[in-house]
Amino acid sequence: MAYDLEEQEQIDAFKAWWRANGNKVLVVVGVAVACFIGVQAWKSQQANQAVEASARYQELTQTDPADTKTIQGISSELMEKYSATPYAGRAALMAAKANYRAKDIQSAKAQLDWAIKNAKETQVQAIAKLQLATLQYEEKNYDAALETLSGNIDEGFTGLYSDLKGDVLAAQGKTEDAKAAYKEALSKLDGQGKYRTYTQHKLEALGG
Repeated sequence: MAYDLEEQEQIDAFKAWWRANGNKVLVVVGVAVACFIGVQAWKSQQANQAVEASARYQELTQTDPADTKTIQGISSELMEKYSATPYAGRAALMAAKANYRAKDIQSAKAQLDWAIKNAKETQVQAIAKLQLATLQYEEKNYDAALETLSGNIDEGFTGLYSDLKGDVLAAQGKTEDAKAAYKEALSKLDGQGKYRTYTQHKLEALGG
């Protein structure tokens, strides 16, 4: 096939450009293809992990609450192998509850701390902080409890956090601070909920 002069010049120019830049283009294309394949493989792996974690978590929820050993085993597996999924944080809460029942408080605290630092759901993190602070309060480790309750929290838990903070402050003899915390709790708790009644009684007991 014959080309006119202008077409031939364009072809020659492209050939010259390709000789100078072709290898670079192939490298860039190769990297782009590799990245695409890598991303797709990662997404597939994440999807498979989520399915596997969901199945194991379902098994965990159906385990007898008194079967601490099984709960610990499945929870540990979820926390170690599937930490990128939301099921790991939920499993940590269940393991902490089982260990608390078994009076293994140190293990319960460790699992709650793990959930605070690693859970993918803010609600799970909030529950873990509330439960850890409760254990610290029961141990009379009041400064640690207040530290656990500090910082950013899920808005839906503000009332419960303030109520527990009031309990801690009252135990420390900081009556005015405790009253302020209870008042904050009352402003956030469900107006029709039973928990609000308990908080109101605690505030009134302090002369609030």
